[in-house]
Amino acid sequence: MASHTCKAFLSLGRINVHGLGLQKPLSRVTYATALTINSSNTNKGLPDRGGRGSIPRKPRRDAGEPRTEKMAVDQDWTAVYPAAAPFRPGSVPLPVRMGYPMKKSIPPEKKGNLELIKIPNFLHLTPAAIKKHCEALKPFCTEWPSALDTDDKCDEHFPIKLQSTDYVFAGPSVRNPSARVVTLRVKVSSLNMDDHARKKMLKLVGERYSKDTDTLTITAERCPLRQQNTDYAMYLLTVLYHESWKTEAWEAEKTVADMEEYSWEDSPSQRNILDMLVRMKVAGEGEGDEVREQLLGRKEVQEYKDSVIRLKNEGENESHMLQYKEAVKKLLSL
Repeated sequence: MASHTCKAFLSLGRINVHGLGLQKPLSRVTYATALTINSSNTNKGLPDRGGRGSIPRKPRRDAGEPRTEKMAVDQDWTAVYPAAAPFRPGSVPLPVRMGYPMKKSIPPEKKGNLELIKIPNFLHLTPAAIKKHCEALKPFCTEWPSALDTDDKCDEHFPIKLQSTDYVFAGPSVRNPSARVVTLRVKVSSLNMDDHARKKMLKLVGERYSKDTDTLTITAERCPLRQQNTDYAMYLLTVLYHESWKTEAWEAEKTVADMEEYSWEDSPSQRNILDMLVRMKVAGEGEGDEVREQLLGRKEVQEYKDSVIRLKNEGENESHMLQYKEAVKKLLSL
């Protein structure tokens, strides 16, 4: 250890100057410095600590064996990741790699890999962890109703279905704007409506109704929160339902050309086929309505009726034209 010893001698003198009858004392300070340095090679380049000595340093701990090397084969994974946490390479016994691969190489390994730490993971939601959560929640739940043992019964008692989506992604915020979107689906046949209300609702909803599945789909995404969009979708369904039951004054002025679907009753096709069958004397004895009921109840007439309705409502195609052709041939006994 090097020690520095500095000795300074300070001498103060007073000089009297006599001149021109003036006596003015002047003070002069004279510095004399004597420096003695004792140096040692053991502490070269380190500052002096005022004789306090050096601060002992703690020995560096050696990195222990990672947890993955000490895990048992039947390790309880819920004890390793009991809750949501970033990726820990020393706790995951999987050869995970992630990142941009260098030339003629593979992605970096998991140790010291920041890309694995950035992204969220589901290591805390393994099947074993979910099973434990369910077992813990069972005492607070009620049993599933025994009457709802099939999907058809569930649809019958709970016709309205709400669908939303949760997103997990790497970004500056865990919130995704698309998570607010709510989709409401309901079968129109499950709603308590008569023929007038049903047809009016189909006119109001337009393309939101699927004829193949008889399903009305309402998508709400105007509000910033999911619950707000859920309430808005239910509000729209309520308004559509009550509006469909209203009968306006102008609806009484509708003609056959204004109808949404082709109606077989009292149509020109029905009258023409009845007149033709009466001339062909197909019906038995009787008059008036009795003959009419006999003709309309014949199998050939029912097949002709179905083919005409399908052709008018669904449009012309090869299948519908072929069915119409066969119905006419049976009706005319050709």
